[in-house]
Amino acid sequence: MTRLVFVRHGESNVTVNRTIGGPRTCNGLSALGQQQAARLRDRWAANPEFTADALIASQYPRAFETAQIINPALGDLPIARDDGFGEHDPGPECDGLSYEAFSKAYPGAAQGWDSNDPFAITFPGGETIASFQYRVGTAVRRTIDAYEGQTVVIACHGGVVDAVLRLALKAPAMGAFEIHTLNTSITEFVLSKRTTWRMVRYNDSAHLAGLPTNTNAP
Repeated sequence: MTRLVFVRHGESNVTVNRTIGGPRTCNGLSALGQQQAARLRDRWAANPEFTADALIASQYPRAFETAQIINPALGDLPIARDDGFGEHDPGPECDGLSYEAFSKAYPGAAQGWDSNDPFAITFPGGETIASFQYRVGTAVRRTIDAYEGQTVVIACHGGVVDAVLRLALKAPAMGAFEIHTLNTSITEFVLSKRTTWRMVRYNDSAHLAGLPTNTNAP
């Protein structure tokens, strides 16, 4: 039985600073993000929920740092990097822009999101949703082929979790539903057949009880 356990990274510095943090400009976790990841590590250290055979992280510093923090609870596994599990890439033109600067430079970009067209341009010079989902789906297939019958923890991103959910549910690439995946929440799937997934849990964030929702929360 192949088990994939997706962990969204902790709160990032780029989120706190309200900038578009692609792979070129991401600079890791905020202080709260580090605390969130430590909470998850402590939860699993105190009450192991599974035995992990492998730990994968995307190339983004915020995901890799999350993997480093939770790793002691998983047995200090080697951390494999897989760019396929990176967040939707905004491209070099938009990466690092503040939200305000992005809105001013590309006032029509939001229409790409609102159109529910996975081939629409959402970030000028960046990935379309269609190409992003293809990349994530390819990474999932590569992982289950490489780790058949094993349990793999994947430190990744909210967009990746969304893409995996849609692939597993055979749902549309955009629209139909919206989800809000919390930082360091756990989403778990078991592959019951070669192309059939059983969703064990989504957005399990019990370890965050008592923490502020974000750095800027009152």
